Amino acid sequence: MSIIQNLPFEWLVGLRYTRAGKRSGRNSFISFISLISMAGIGLGVAALIVVLSVMNGFQKEVTDRMLSVLAHIEIFDARGSMPDWHAAAAEARKNPEVIGAAPFAETQGMLVRDDVLRPAIIRGVLPEQEPNVSDVAKQTRRGSFNALQPGSYNIVLGIELARALRVNLGEKVTLALAQGQPTPAGVLPRLRSFTVVGIFEAGHNEFDSALAFVHLTDAEKLLRMDAPAGLRLRLSDMHRAPQVAQDLKNSMSGDLIMRDWSKLNANWFAAVQTEKRMMFIILTLIIAVAAFNLVSTLVMTVTDKQADIAILRTLGASPRSIMKIFMIQGALVGILGTAIGVGLGVLVALNIDVIVPFIEHLLGVQFLSKDIYYISTVPSDLRWPDVSKIGGVAVVLAFVATLYPSWWAARVKPAEALRYE
Repeated sequence: MSIIQNLPFEWLVGLRYTRAGKRSGRNSFISFISLISMAGIGLGVAALIVVLSVMNGFQKEVTDRMLSVLAHIEIFDARGSMPDWHAAAAEARKNPEVIGAAPFAETQGMLVRDDVLRPAIIRGVLPEQEPNVSDVAKQTRRGSFNALQPGSYNIVLGIELARALRVNLGEKVTLALAQGQPTPAGVLPRLRSFTVVGIFEAGHNEFDSALAFVHLTDAEKLLRMDAPAGLRLRLSDMHRAPQVAQDLKNSMSGDLIMRDWSKLNANWFAAVQTEKRMMFIILTLIIAVAAFNLVSTLVMTVTDKQADIAILRTLGASPRSIMKIFMIQGALVGILGTAIGVGLGVLVALNIDVIVPFIEHLLGVQFLSKDIYYISTVPSDLRWPDVSKIGGVAVVLAFVATLYPSWWAARVKPAEALRYE
C-alpha cells in the first residue's frame, strides 16, 4: 500500500478511474465497458497464441515426417556419379554437424500390377547404411527393410502405394523405366520384375503413395551406372542445413552440387509461412478492434470526468499530467487484458492434447480423421518468441488507442467545464 501511495498523482488518479465508483451508476457502466475491452483484448491475444501454436505444431509434425524419409542434405557429383563415395562421406563427416551419411541412386518410373499403374520414385539404398540418414527401416510395418539384398530385385513400397497396386508381401510388381532400350520394333521402356518384401508407413501421403526402395546395386544396374548418384546426409540440427551445405561445398573436394531439404520443399514451406503471416494479420485485427474499444471507453470517461479535470487544472495540474492520467488508465486496461490473454493462451496451447480430446468426447465428433489427415491429434508447438511478439503488439495497439482521448482530455477548459456545475 505504501508503494501505491508514493506513486505520482497521475498514476493514483489513473488507477482510480479504472475502478467503478460506489455511488455512480455511470461510473459502473464505464467500468463495465473497460472490462469488456479488457476481455476482448485477452480473448484476441489468447486466440492468436493458440492458433499460431497449432500451426507451428502442424508444421513441425509434417516436417518431422518428411525428414524421416528425406535427407537433410543431398550431395551430387557434377560428373553424374560418385565412384569414391566412401572418401566423400569421410570428408563430409569432418564437419561436426554431420552425424550420418549414406549413398543413394534415384529415378522415376511406373509400377505395374495387373491393370493398375502407379508413378513412383525409386530410390536405391544400402539397407545397412540407410538408418544413418532416415527412419524408413523403423517405419517398415510389414516385412523387413533388410530383405533388400544385392541382385535379389526386392522392393519396399509405401503403404498407400502398395494399397493402390493391391499388392502384398511376396507378390510381384513390374517396374517400367522411361529410359528406353532399342529393339527391332523400336525403343521400348525397360521392364524389371520386383518382389515386394516390405511395406513402410512414413505418415506423409506424398511418400507413402509414391516412394519405393530397392537395393543400391539393383538400382545401379537398372540405371546402367557404375557408382551411386550421390550422398545423403543427416545433421544434428536440421535448421542449419542451408549453412552446413554451404560450408561443405567450400570444404569438400571435387565439383559437387549441394541440395538441402528446405530447397526440396521450398514451395510447401513458403505456403505455410504465408498462411501464418495472414493468420497473424487477421487475428491481430481482432485484437485491434478490442484495443480500439478503449477509445470509446476513454471518451466516455473524459466526458464524465470533465468537472474532475477542471478541478485538477485549477489546482495546478498541467495538460501533460491530465493526458498522462488517461493514458495510464487505457494502458492499464491493455496490459491487464494482454496478461490475461497470454496466460490463457499459453495454458490452452500447452494442454491442447487434453482439451481437444475432451471436446471431441463431449460433442461426439472427431476434428481430424486419420483416414484423411494421417494425424489423429491436434499438435501444438508453443514458441515463446511468438508469445512475446503477440503480447507486444497488443500492448502497443492499446497504448495507441489511448492517445486521442487523452489528448482531448488535456484540451478541456476549466471554465467551460465548471460553468454548469
